[in-house]
Amino acid sequence: MFVKLCGLRTESDVTVAVDAGADAVGFVLTDSPRRIDVGLARELVVGVPPHVLAVAVVRGITATEAGEMALKTGVRALQLHGDYPKEAFDELADLPLQLVRATALGPETDVRTGAFGEELLLIDSPVAGSGEQWDIARLADNPPTGHWVLAGGLSPETVAGAIGVARPWGVDVSSGIESSRGVKDHGRMREFVAAARG
Repeated sequence: MFVKLCGLRTESDVTVAVDAGADAVGFVLTDSPRRIDVGLARELVVGVPPHVLAVAVVRGITATEAGEMALKTGVRALQLHGDYPKEAFDELADLPLQLVRATALGPETDVRTGAFGEELLLIDSPVAGSGEQWDIARLADNPPTGHWVLAGGLSPETVAGAIGVARPWGVDVSSGIESSRGVKDHGRMREFVAAARG
């Protein structure tokens, strides 16, 4: 089970994520309680070993801006979160970055991983980063294909059950491993990774 811990903001967050066995870590570069600037992201990426995927997470900015920010941080992947069209992914295709398409599940959502040229597809709650649970049983009517990651309302307490229902390739968490909004709880980070793999 691929596990991504998102919204990391400190060196100790990164150390704990890596030690806990996370496959990927996310750094939020645009408007969010978890936002960090490009300079801090670049410093934190230095602490991410090669076997862990460092991901820049953006929403509400152009593909051009997103690509420029990601390249400055040294991450290996860029997550476009929200209603980005296929053209945005086409624009970024030549950059040396893995692309992640993060979207909520709607009636028109294309849930085939790679449909927009992305390497990973992330299906999130309609209110990203809110910690709100959503009806993942809806995925049964339109099951995603390929390397797709389930997000939205997951926590150490709920992740195993969610995996049982949705059968994702991976899982992603941010608010479910926090002690307060934007502040990671290192114990819950470890518990989440263990629960996802248990």
